[in-house]
Amino acid sequence: MLEVQDLSCSRGDRTLFQSLSFTVSPGSLLAVTGENGSGKTTLLRALCGLSPIDRGRISWQGQDVSELRQQYIEHVAYVGHRNALKDDLNAIENLQAITRLFGRDIDFGTARNALDAVGLGRTFHLLATKLLSEGQKRRVALARLWFCERPLWVLDEPFTALDTYSSQLLRERLQQHLEHRGLLVVAMHEEIGIQTSAVHQLRLIG
Repeated sequence: MLEVQDLSCSRGDRTLFQSLSFTVSPGSLLAVTGENGSGKTTLLRALCGLSPIDRGRISWQGQDVSELRQQYIEHVAYVGHRNALKDDLNAIENLQAITRLFGRDIDFGTARNALDAVGLGRTFHLLATKLLSEGQKRRVALARLWFCERPLWVLDEPFTALDTYSSQLLRERLQQHLEHRGLLVVAMHEEIGIQTSAVHQLRLIG
């Protein structure tokens, strides 16, 4: 369980949000909405330990994440709004590089299967990422979710640049994660379209 109590964050001398409190339970999704600049990305990065907080407490399984440190990070999968790919690597090499950053090595077959799952495995594993469209790059970045076993997924605008087919594939994968008692925190502009009663909304005003 992820618990946030009285959380406040700022950027420079501007307060983005304050006094936020919420809980994300296993099998549930928190949809974070708000205008650009309202603090959605800052909140998600704070949940992952990537941005400082001004006040409040973030707890994982009842313990403050600042005390758990690496133990907590090993339970979190973060996909930011930037794809964070290296243009001189192909899609499979990018997936392998990303997972090494999280302390795991995957073989060619595992990476290929993940790309197959997002519709890229047959062709684009041979091409440098810089030759892909923005939608294809986004699919490469999201492909890690097809072999990710971490319980808490924090996703920043995951549907950006995806076509209808790719968006449906991602929704199905997120649905599977929830059905396996995973937790989701997703920043978004549109309805996520997942069929579950455990979807909660948090709107940031900014």
